[in-house]
Amino acid sequence: MTKTNLTRRTALIGAAGAGLAVSACSQSPDVFQPVDNGVFNHGVASGDPDQTSVMLWTALTNDGGGYRGVELARDEAFTDIVFAQGYEITYVMMQPLGTLKILATGLEPGTSYFYRFRLNDEYSPVGVTRTLPQGALAQYRIGVFSCSNFPAGHFNVYREAAENGDLDLVLHLGDYFYEYGPGGYATGNAEAMNRVPSPAHEILTYEDYVQRHAQYKSDPDLQALHAAAPWILSWDDHETANDAWTDGAENHDEGEGLWAARRDAALRAWYDWQPAREPGDDLRQRRGSYEIGDLATLCLLESRLIARDQQVGLETFPIASDADETDPANLAAVAAWKRDVVGAEDRSLLGAEQIAEIQSACGASKAAGKPWRILANQVIMSRVNFPNFAEEMPGWLRWWATRDSEFARNFIMSTRFGIPFNLDMWDGYPAERERLFAALRQVDADIITLTGDVHSFWTNDLIDGEGTRIGTELVGSSVTSPSPFSGFKAPGVDYGKMMIEANADVDHCNMEDHGYIRLTLTPDEANAEYIKVSDILTRDYRAGIESEWRIRPASGGEVPPVERVS
Repeated sequence: MTKTNLTRRTALIGAAGAGLAVSACSQSPDVFQPVDNGVFNHGVASGDPDQTSVMLWTALTNDGGGYRGVELARDEAFTDIVFAQGYEITYVMMQPLGTLKILATGLEPGTSYFYRFRLNDEYSPVGVTRTLPQGALAQYRIGVFSCSNFPAGHFNVYREAAENGDLDLVLHLGDYFYEYGPGGYATGNAEAMNRVPSPAHEILTYEDYVQRHAQYKSDPDLQALHAAAPWILSWDDHETANDAWTDGAENHDEGEGLWAARRDAALRAWYDWQPAREPGDDLRQRRGSYEIGDLATLCLLESRLIARDQQVGLETFPIASDADETDPANLAAVAAWKRDVVGAEDRSLLGAEQIAEIQSACGASKAAGKPWRILANQVIMSRVNFPNFAEEMPGWLRWWATRDSEFARNFIMSTRFGIPFNLDMWDGYPAERERLFAALRQVDADIITLTGDVHSFWTNDLIDGEGTRIGTELVGSSVTSPSPFSGFKAPGVDYGKMMIEANADVDHCNMEDHGYIRLTLTPDEANAEYIKVSDILTRDYRAGIESEWRIRPASGGEVPPVERVS
């Protein structure tokens, strides 16, 4: 039996300002080698815990039949087994590659358990899982991840969290994998690292999506983090296709068949290959709330497939990109576009039903005296505009970026008018954002929003249209996906600093490092450590704290601003 490394946290060497800590991965090869665990080559995972149950998952490679089961125990030696099930059980899905899901029930709140699967006489690696706590709680720690692109680099971020994170829960905010084939997004180094996407084309069918899931779960670093703690996962767009919305996606066209067929195939594969409970007949309904003792309520948002209207494209921009930015008529046209097109009142992202559910959960949390309400959110919620690149970007870099691209020239010139950073984010749905904020104000609920998607670290203020502070947004960087503007890096050009200077609601922006957020909740504060790794192109990395942030609970109707610790 091969066991997953379950080393608990060791202290990061030195303070945040002292730089980076040496990782345990320095002896590992730079070229990817898939795991060989016999019939359990895709590891084990647990997820969607509540106070008395948790979903357990594995895949069976070369399954020849026979006894299939799981054991869950209080000890790693499995002398104190508290839950065991054999072949004839609920939640079994024997799909082409043999995924097996079992809901372990009758457990105790706030308790750690070891689990392993069995096929005849062969056992899987051992995983650790935990039920959600109940009642008084001194501390709870969540790791926040997103955007793990297999061909873009090694999953050193996952390995670092598995070995040193000491996490009670992993929260993955989407883009667990990417749908592109070789030659697509972020695949430039894939062959050198032996991380070429499989299958070797853009994925469209159920079988394609299963094969991509199986490839990702053959990664030892991903397996290590799955085995180290229970996961709660949302999806963003790439679990189906880029910039997905209710009735389509940017990366889907008529020649690829019906969108609904592709979407449903992707979701069926997602549930088969993740430790997630199913919502019923409509697989899109991946949302709800989780109670973390008397400390927090965690609301999982679905912002892609249920209620999202199609994104507004920059082709709707009302004036020529090189128009005079001082002309009042041009400024009025842009203001009208922001108000009436991007900001149209009927544009939806979550939908009224989901906003009402969030309001109810956060209101009950506030009434119960819990200090924290957390939204597990996919795309940036705060207001963010582009800097004026026509002035902020050095002239030589503007020339280089636009020399062969009319699109780049038009884009850079349009930033003179204060356009939103990304219309796929909440800035593309500002009326919906105000409806969510108004619903939270009605129940006096402040929030911490945890966000992924943008491949960079941010700390943002959440302020409504009337200037009322609703809470703080913490944005985690990617596991491997390229940072924004990575194709336009240049000495002395700090895009994160430009973002901060251009946006009053942005307190911090790092568009260089990969990593995750380690969020520690106590009754008195929420402490967010932004953990970075030094490299993803080799397995020889160092890890350290990029920055650290403190949030205090609301008091007397006042929502305190976030504080930088280091």
